[in-house]
Amino acid sequence: MARGRPAGEHRRSAALVSLPAPTRGEAPDKAATPGLRLGDVDDWGRSERVRRLVRQLYEPVYRHWFRAEWEGLDKIPENGGALLVANHAGAIPADAPVVMHGIETELGRPVYGLADYLFRAVPVVGTLWSRAGGVPAHPDNAYRLLREQHQLVLVFPEGTKATGKLYRERYQLSRFGRGGFVEIAMRAGVPVVPIAVVGAEESMPILWKSGALARILGVPYVPLTANMLMFGPLGLLAYFPAKFRLKVLDPVTFDVPPDQERYSRSRVMDHAEQIRLDLQETIYEMLRQRRSIWFG
Repeated sequence: MARGRPAGEHRRSAALVSLPAPTRGEAPDKAATPGLRLGDVDDWGRSERVRRLVRQLYEPVYRHWFRAEWEGLDKIPENGGALLVANHAGAIPADAPVVMHGIETELGRPVYGLADYLFRAVPVVGTLWSRAGGVPAHPDNAYRLLREQHQLVLVFPEGTKATGKLYRERYQLSRFGRGGFVEIAMRAGVPVVPIAVVGAEESMPILWKSGALARILGVPYVPLTANMLMFGPLGLLAYFPAKFRLKVLDPVTFDVPPDQERYSRSRVMDHAEQIRLDLQETIYEMLRQRRSIWFG
């Protein structure tokens, strides 16, 4: 079980996505290069002052609204790099801030969340997202954080396939892309630490979505959530008080040397699928043990 108190914080998160495979000629985020920095802002745009404020504001949400409880939090390394991999859900997902807050308050380690470039481009939101620990999901960015800076990096391999699914599809994990997260972990020489999350599916469930509107607006999905039906426009900000339970699985290590130019595609895919299956089985077991959506 988690050491000490259950942990707590919440920053409003962009939908985190799976790591794409490295592409020749594709440059990582230029804002993440070392150079002149303002105050406590690091190479990636993260500000510990902002994170501290977010933790203070999010603590009541984490502790009293979502009432998050962890199992196996001690399996997350207290030092060195590690790639945290979790299932993903909710029209505006609450799982990323819950995971980041829990680890930062319990272990005292910063967590960087990889997310789509879409959010970096949004004025004001993009800056706040970076200050709170968001990093564009590019393999080179992940490699630097893991291999060179020995940080904890959070990724959701299902991407928007998970956050855009309907409530009737809840807790059914989508394919983990092409296994790019496994290849990055291999190249960086770090373990993958799977985290099973129960509760996010009910915090902002999608009842219907418009593919036509999404194409017009150029976004992954345009949802109608149960929160919007109950609270109107405020439903975009108001989560249901579903109880969060999180279970950390045993770290997965890879018996391959780091920094290789290529890794076996079949081996990468096999590892990715096994991690997905392990998470799926763990989630089903957690659901069987759950007595109530609201009380756990």
